[in-house]
Amino acid sequence: MLCAAIDIGSNTTRVLVAEPQEGQLRKVMEQRAYTRIGKDASKNGKITAEKIAEVAEAVTTQVRLAEELGAEVIKIVATAAIREAKNRDKVVKALTEEADLAVEVLSEEEEGRLAFIGATKSLGHPVEGTVAVVDVGGGSSEVIFGTLAEGVQEVRSWKIGSGSLAEEYLEGDPPSAAEIRALRDAISDLFEGVELDHADQAVAVGGSATSLRSLVGAVLEYETLERAVRVLSSDEIADVAKKFELDPRRVRLLPAGVLLLESFSDLLGQPLQIGKGGLREGIILDLLNGSSNGSSQTALAA
Repeated sequence: MLCAAIDIGSNTTRVLVAEPQEGQLRKVMEQRAYTRIGKDASKNGKITAEKIAEVAEAVTTQVRLAEELGAEVIKIVATAAIREAKNRDKVVKALTEEADLAVEVLSEEEEGRLAFIGATKSLGHPVEGTVAVVDVGGGSSEVIFGTLAEGVQEVRSWKIGSGSLAEEYLEGDPPSAAEIRALRDAISDLFEGVELDHADQAVAVGGSATSLRSLVGAVLEYETLERAVRVLSSDEIADVAKKFELDPRRVRLLPAGVLLLESFSDLLGQPLQIGKGGLREGIILDLLNGSSNGSSQTALAA
C-alpha cells in the first residue's frame, strides 16, 4: 500500500511517499518547502495570516503530488512551531480546510515515538539493546530512548532547535568566531546539569543530521562535528551550499544544528550514527502496521 506523510516542521514542510518492500520502505517521492514557521512565530508567538497561506499552499501541493502518485492514505502532522503557537487552533483549522485533510498536532511524546520507529527500523542492520534517537528539529530537540522489542521507554524534550538558535545568535555570512562562541555558551547553559542515560547505540535524525552526511560522513563525533563547524564558519553560505549540494537556507541553520548534535553526543558519551529514517518514515510505518494483518505487520517490524 502506498502511503504519504506530510510533516509541517519549524523550518520545512516535507512530504514522503513510500510503500513496503521486503520489510523496509521503498521511497517513491520526497519533496520539501522551506516554510520557516518557527521564524514567523518567534515575533509574538502567533503565526501570521501570510505564513498560514504560504504553508497551506505548500501542504495542498504536497497532498496533490501524493494523490497523483496513487497514495491510498495521507497523514499530515505538525510539530513544535504549530504546537507552541498562540493561535494554534486557528492555524490547524485553516490548514485542514485548505488541504481538505485533518492536520494532527503531535505531542512531544508522540513525535518522539514516531521518530524512534522511523530511525530504528530503517538502519539496515540488526538493532539490539537500548537505542537513543537524537532528533534535532527547527524548534525543538528530543532524545528518545527505547528498544526495538519494547518500543519507546523515555522521551526527553527541549524547546530549542536549529532554527530558533540560528535566529537569535547567527547573523554573519559566514558566522563570526564571536557568534559561534556565544552559540556554544548558550547551548552549554541550556544543558547545564542535564544527564542522559547510556545507550547501546545512538542515532541522529532530522534535517541537520541528514545534511551533515555530505559534509562529514555517516558518523557524527567530536572531530567530525568540529570539522563541520570550521567549514561552516570559514566559507560563505552560498559557497558551502554549492560545494556540498545543500540548500543555502539549510546551511544558514547548520552551525546551530551541529553544536546541538555535538552536545547530545557528549551527553550520551558516544558518536551518533546518521539515521536513514525519522519522523516521516515512522508515520508511514505506523500507518502500514495499523492497517496490516499479522504477517505483514511482523515483516515491517523486523
